[in-house]
Amino acid sequence: MIRQILLSVIALLAALPVLAQQRDTTAVGEFDWEPVMEAIIMHESKGNARAVCGIYVGALQIAPVLVKECNDILKQRGSTERFSLDDRFSIEKSKEMFKLIMSKYCPENDIDKACRIWAGGIRYNKRKTQPFVDWVHRYIEKHYKKQ
Repeated sequence: MIRQILLSVIALLAALPVLAQQRDTTAVGEFDWEPVMEAIIMHESKGNARAVCGIYVGALQIAPVLVKECNDILKQRGSTERFSLDDRFSIEKSKEMFKLIMSKYCPENDIDKACRIWAGGIRYNKRKTQPFVDWVHRYIEKHYKKQ
């Protein structure tokens, strides 16, 4: 009996660094979305902050409804900050909007889910968004895994 307890305690102590690392990875604001955002920017606009395709504009090709959603999230969180439609032409502001959307709809920081949300909205179709997910993964693998 004592041996079982001792082995359980040792196993728990051995797992603590892994558990701590997992917790840090999923903490809001600490996940590094930069490779994902860079891949999406390259896919959506080839890095052109002035890109326009119908209602979608900027490097991340943001629609007005996404700006509204970001402002609703900010309001719900008690912030007085708001985004304007012109902020879509700023790469930095666009990245802030991306991270804000992910903080609400992808708090687990799942790259595949984030890509699906960006490509297909919060009610995305997994099959239809798979090519976009695959493209983002290939870009990240090519440009970030070498480092």
